[in-house]
Amino acid sequence: MKRSKTESKQEAQWQTTPVANLVRNTASGNYYARVRLKGKLIWKSLKTDRLAVAKLRLGDFLKGENHRAEIVQSAARGKMTFGDAVVLYKQRLDNAQHLKPRAKEYRQSTIDALLKTWTGLKDTDVRNITATECSQWAAGFGKKYCPSFFNNTVGTLRQILKIALDAGARYGNPANELKKVRVRQKILKLPEHDQFPALVQKVRTAGSRFSKDCGDLVEFLAYSGARKSEAARVLGSDCDFANGRITIKGDPDTGTKNWEIRVIPVIPDMRRLLERIHSEKDEAQWLNNPVVGVRECQKAIDSACKKLGITRFTHHDLRHLFATRCIESGVDIPTVSRWLGHSDGGALAMKTYGHLRDQHSTTMAQKVHFTETAPNVVPLPVADEAVQASLANASNEAEKKSVGQVKAKYGYAWWASRNPTEVFWGQLNEVTWLIPAERFLRIAKEAMGREVFPHEAEDRQALIEEFVALVPEATIATLRAKLDVSRNAPTAPPLAKTA
Repeated sequence: MKRSKTESKQEAQWQTTPVANLVRNTASGNYYARVRLKGKLIWKSLKTDRLAVAKLRLGDFLKGENHRAEIVQSAARGKMTFGDAVVLYKQRLDNAQHLKPRAKEYRQSTIDALLKTWTGLKDTDVRNITATECSQWAAGFGKKYCPSFFNNTVGTLRQILKIALDAGARYGNPANELKKVRVRQKILKLPEHDQFPALVQKVRTAGSRFSKDCGDLVEFLAYSGARKSEAARVLGSDCDFANGRITIKGDPDTGTKNWEIRVIPVIPDMRRLLERIHSEKDEAQWLNNPVVGVRECQKAIDSACKKLGITRFTHHDLRHLFATRCIESGVDIPTVSRWLGHSDGGALAMKTYGHLRDQHSTTMAQKVHFTETAPNVVPLPVADEAVQASLANASNEAEKKSVGQVKAKYGYAWWASRNPTEVFWGQLNEVTWLIPAERFLRIAKEAMGREVFPHEAEDRQALIEEFVALVPEATIATLRAKLDVSRNAPTAPPLAKTA
């Protein structure tokens, strides 16, 4: 019989070895275990291309598989201990592709806690475990551990006993009667606006070898909202100064917590931090190494908080601090949620930070009035209509003349440009208002990449400093060369009164 091309190709892909049940993939060079147990062919990558290592791992694999087969055979006869079910559960954890290594470690910790707090459970026949015993264990366990760990350990107990049910070793799951406890939301006690700079300075000047790097990490976490593990893997090449964004990739194998790569904006404080760190490294060192030199700094934070009398907080609380400052600055919750990497459209962020939105809503509500005059405002006497019209015409003529004189100074009509950056920069540096208020706020949003509120226009210097920190120096130099002129025009009325 002639063999098909597919069969020939498959045989060429796998190379036999002198060791039984051990084959080698010719494409990758890695070794695989191939064994038939109870009529079922089982494949397992040994994750090595070295024969000596593969032999050792093959022995462990065969031992584990034979043990598992014995457990399943015993369960078929109605005999299974809780420890036997744990062995099968651990194997399922190892083979679970949807779980990250850290999640598997956490589940292992719940198994350890379960066996430690329930005396003799490991050797107990699963048929003899009752709902009453589960309740008694839960009552004592719940007093020693936090609600979230309690709930997850109960979940582990249920899954292990379910394995016994699936194997036919018992009927009914006694752990299903256990009720999970309510997890109370953590009260956030974060540094105030004036406390955070002092805390960073205290961490940075603590005097240890890594104090400066610890200060950088505190700032990076607060300005990005990244998780500690994510921040540790941000390289200089992930920072895009031109477009003002940072790419958060997470673990090289598993990515971020929700398996996705996300992009966050570079706020002015973050840009200042990154530019300073960049200036202290050569280009190759900057591009190929983590931006921050340490992976954690909890002891440094604790020490600084104690010295300043600030409530202790953790690395993850700096993520909350970022979200809080964003919402207080007017960024909507769905946008903040996207920056944080949440995949629920903002549900979790709303639950955690909804009180901030409520406070902002209450403040904004005080500005809404349905009466013609606001409370506590005394109306001025109304002049004769003819006098009012005459004054208005005179004011308009004077204003037009003033605006015309100002425009005559410029060799480039930036107020008519289609480039929002030119119009924004020109008006920021001109005391006379040459464009309507609505247009200024609109082009300011385009230039700054965020919502600009009317009251911010009263402090033009603050907007200038933020814009200078936001865009490349070459852009500022080009704008100054193109638009900068001497100014002697009279001061215009405030933005809010401009037509």
